[in-house]
Amino acid sequence: MKTIQIYDPAMCCSSGVCGTEVDQALVDFATDAQWAAQQGATVERFNLAKQPMAFVENAVVKGMLERAGERCLPITLLDGALILAGRYPTREDLAKLIDVELQTEKVTAGSGCCCGGGKCS
Repeated sequence: MKTIQIYDPAMCCSSGVCGTEVDQALVDFATDAQWAAQQGATVERFNLAKQPMAFVENAVVKGMLERAGERCLPITLLDGALILAGRYPTREDLAKLIDVELQTEKVTAGSGCCCGGGKCS
């Protein structure tokens, strides 16, 4: 399966749920990254504050940082190739990257009933 590497900007945690403000983009991405891993992808995340050598040791990431500075973060690599910079991939992006069809659920009238017969008592 494919390997997705995310190079995050410097932050205290990757979940987005730290401090007094919640970063919804990080919360959404954490959920989507977990989904991609459940689909069989290897997802690796590197935090600039906690793992600076990972940024220096990767030529693609190091080059992006030298050219654009930290504003290019987060950086997404797929099997070592640059895929995205400056934003987190969406679940739709991840599905395309790992060649998995994204399932969407359709709800029809009456199908959400908890009782098997379509009529709740």
